[in-house]
Amino acid sequence: MKLLRYGAPGAEKPGILDGDGKIRDLSGIVEDIDAAALSPEGLAKIAAADIGSLPVVDGDPRLGACVGKVGKMICVGLNYSDHAAESGMEVPPEPIIFMKATSAICGPNDDTVVPRGSKKLDYEVELGIVIGKKAKYVSEAEALDYVAGYCVVNDVSEREFQAERSGQWTKGKSCDTFGPTGPWMVTRDEIPNPQELGIWAKVNGEFRQNGNTNTMVYGPAFLVHYLSQFFTLEPGDVIPTGTPPGVGMGFKPEPKYLKAGDVVELGIDGLGAQRQTCVADS
Repeated sequence: MKLLRYGAPGAEKPGILDGDGKIRDLSGIVEDIDAAALSPEGLAKIAAADIGSLPVVDGDPRLGACVGKVGKMICVGLNYSDHAAESGMEVPPEPIIFMKATSAICGPNDDTVVPRGSKKLDYEVELGIVIGKKAKYVSEAEALDYVAGYCVVNDVSEREFQAERSGQWTKGKSCDTFGPTGPWMVTRDEIPNPQELGIWAKVNGEFRQNGNTNTMVYGPAFLVHYLSQFFTLEPGDVIPTGTPPGVGMGFKPEPKYLKAGDVVELGIDGLGAQRQTCVADS
C-alpha cells in the first residue's frame, strides 16, 4: 500500500494511492497516517478496506509529509562509504546518530526556505524507515518486523551551520522545511529488500546523486536494532538512513551549494519522487 497525506499544511487528510495512481480518501477508515494507522492493527484495517469504493480526491492536491505527528526523526550520518570519502571523513565504527527537529518536516514538494545567513545549503536524498511497532532491545534478525514501511526523505542541510558553527549537527539540519518526507509511505510488504533500491537526486535537471542503497554501511535491520538499544522506537518515528555521494559539498574544486531559485528533484525506486524549489526566507 502507498499511504499519504494531502491538503493544506496543518489540515492534511489521510489517503491511499490506488492501482490507477488516483488518491483515495481514507478519512472514513483512519483519522491520519499516524502512530495508530501505522500499527499492525491500523495497517490491517486499511488493507481490509475496499479501496475502489473510497472517494476519489479530485485535482492535484498538495501532499503533506506522508507520516503525521512524527514523534522522532532520527537521522544517520555518513552511512554510505563513498559519501564518507567525498566528505573527507572515515567510515564510523558505529552509526553516527543525530536528531532533526520535527518542525523541519514538510511535504515532499513544498518549497525549501533558504534560512537567513545561509551560505552552504545542501541536499541529501535518503531512504526513510517508518516504525510501526514499539521497538526496544530488538535483535537484528527481528528488527524489520517493527517497520511499517519506507519513504523518501530529503535531509536538507546547511553545512556552515552544521560543521562550522561549533556544537552538534542538529542546528544545520533542523531549519524550517529541512525535512521533506514522502510523497507516500510504501508498506514493508511491497519492498522486500530495502537494500537494493536505486536512489537519485537532480539539481536544475543535472544528475548529482545516482546510487543504490546496497552501498549502505549499516542497513535498515541493523539500524532499527542498534537504535533500539539506546531508546524506544515508537510507531510513527522516522529514520532517514544516510545519503550516497554527489551532495553539493562533495564537488571539487568548488562545492555546488543551493541558492534561491534552484530546483531539487529526488527519488528512490518504488518509493516515488519529490520536487522542491529553493526560495529566500522572507
